[in-house]
Amino acid sequence: MSNKLPIGFIGHGSPMNIISDNPYTRSIYNIGNNLPKPKAILVITAHWMSDGVTAITTASNPHLIYDFYGFPEELYKIKYDCPGYPEIEDMLKELDIVPSRDYGLDHGVWAIMKFMYPKADIPVVALSLDMAQPAEYHYNLGKSMRFLREKGVLVLGSGNLVHNLFKADLRGDSEPYNWAIDFEREVMQSLERKDFEELIKYGDMKTLSIPTKDHYLPLLYILGMADEDDEFEIIYSGIQNKSISQLSFLYK
Repeated sequence: MSNKLPIGFIGHGSPMNIISDNPYTRSIYNIGNNLPKPKAILVITAHWMSDGVTAITTASNPHLIYDFYGFPEELYKIKYDCPGYPEIEDMLKELDIVPSRDYGLDHGVWAIMKFMYPKADIPVVALSLDMAQPAEYHYNLGKSMRFLREKGVLVLGSGNLVHNLFKADLRGDSEPYNWAIDFEREVMQSLERKDFEELIKYGDMKTLSIPTKDHYLPLLYILGMADEDDEFEIIYSGIQNKSISQLSFLYK
């Protein structure tokens, strides 16, 4: 019997999802109950962009970062008082990852944790994205972290496969663009086949679906950590705000 934990990618979308009851938020609510209980959760977050270094949080009690502006006051009052997991520093000591005791959990982390693990009783750490590195670096670092699956750490990428805020309609869920629908479908098919070569290339490209790479790169860590015998499970698919894919999935 393998004790290997699943890995996954969760589309977090607009901060408004944090206070919304919609098909997406219902799809990820409490899904931790259906997974093996991890010792800790590591989230690769689109909202912690570093330059020339990859960092990981090591605080015992990480604070929340409300890294969004102009939203309802209700959002800034939300708490997610999970513990940290300083032990992750020793687990990753062979990799070129820098510990950070000062950085907290940005909304790329707690926005999804609030739904997936609402009790906030499992330690959570965040990993930054070194934006100076090419896509292949992020994929290979994911491969180097694959051992975490056997060590009781649940690894999740938090971003959006289609994330074009320039084209978004943030007032509501208007009819999605065809190019957003088509790209999400194309990615899903590649994920199911485990055909990762093209998906890695997208990390270095600028397209309508990926005008900036920050929300796409967390996916590459999950691809690197995937095994050939993993089953692909879609948690949710669909486009919000015309141009933001909420595709969320597991390899398990």
